[in-house]
Amino acid sequence: MNEELESTWVDEGEEEIARIREVRHQISEEFGHDPYRLVAHYMELQKAHPEKLIPASDSELAGKRRGE
Repeated sequence: MNEELESTWVDEGEEEIARIREVRHQISEEFGHDPYRLVAHYMELQKAHPEKLIPASDSELAGKRRGE
């Protein structure tokens, strides 16, 4: 890959990460940067929209059973 293309790709990736971090910060700010309030909100969303949840894979469940 030439340097110009590689530089553009990295810059775009950094911009995307910066946008994601900004949105995450805004969401956290809505809940007073309180992780307990934020998790409670997400749990309520899960209850309200169970059809949008993606079931855990068997390997993920196996890890939880073993305490990983």
